[in-house]
Amino acid sequence: MIDEMNRFRALSADEAADILCSSDDVLILFHVHPDGDAAGSAFALRAFIEACGGRAWCVCADELPDRLAFICEGVQTSVLPSSIPDGFEPTLIVTVDTASPSQLGELYEVYKDKIALMIDHHGKGTAYADNYVRPEASACGEVLYEVLAAVMEKRGFCELPRRVKDLIYTAISSDTGCFRYSNVSPSTHALAAKLIESGARSAEINHRLFGIKTLKQMQVEHAGFERMNFYCDGRLAVITFPYDLKKQYGAEDEHLETLIDVARCVKGVEVAAVIKQPTAENRFRVSMRSSCDFDVSEICALYGGGGHIRAAGCTVSADSILSAEMTVVVAVEHRFSEG
Repeated sequence: MIDEMNRFRALSADEAADILCSSDDVLILFHVHPDGDAAGSAFALRAFIEACGGRAWCVCADELPDRLAFICEGVQTSVLPSSIPDGFEPTLIVTVDTASPSQLGELYEVYKDKIALMIDHHGKGTAYADNYVRPEASACGEVLYEVLAAVMEKRGFCELPRRVKDLIYTAISSDTGCFRYSNVSPSTHALAAKLIESGARSAEINHRLFGIKTLKQMQVEHAGFERMNFYCDGRLAVITFPYDLKKQYGAEDEHLETLIDVARCVKGVEVAAVIKQPTAENRFRVSMRSSCDFDVSEICALYGGGGHIRAAGCTVSADSILSAEMTVVVAVEHRFSEG
């Protein structure tokens, strides 16, 4: 469970709703390297607050990747801190889908003593505010829905605006791999059905999330496939993508996000890892996925990272990307040997 310091409270959905109801001017923060769950949850909360007559703004230390730009389309042209409008003075600061202070990047130092509420679903992390966290939920969007439902009951609202439904569905579909991952539960399907029944545009959303790839992304996937190595009798697949190769293809970080899917889809692979070198520095970003009873978050926690049992990440410092690869391989081999 999330590591909580004594000064922060674990809240109920009703208590989290009370905090949201305490202000009409809300700043919403979400984690670096944003994904569809983080962005979808943030903008769903913004749309809900505005529907209630308030003002809100969504901020991240990193810009949204192009493939997720539809989430903020027509609302914000940027999520960087510099995009906050002049004169917007929030009286409440909330984070979504952000389990630890480090995941806020540079925003944590700016807002660390002002964050009033964190809404999340990660089982491992470090609390930095009063929090409503449900590790059994498939996505932060699922947790947010519970909080918004409690707000609606308090304020006498009957139904969520369609944009809010679309964005919560986006968050859930993104973090479940279009409902393919093991984090999906009967309640996840029930909520998705409820959202679709009341107007969420599931087909359009899933096409945008999973049905479109840029040519650059496909070139990167091809290059990653050619660099894939197998270990542990084919149970572990590792793709490395060094900075020189990133420069060669003119790729941005967002183009490398689907490399993990290339590694995990090979028959017989139980654990997949992608090791990327974002800059010329010898610091390597590791993404790991598991399709079996293997806790990749424990591996990532060894290097200051974390996440879920079957999806986690960390950053490794090493002399070379090969050395970083061997670090991950040895850790996984050791866990496999333990049974």
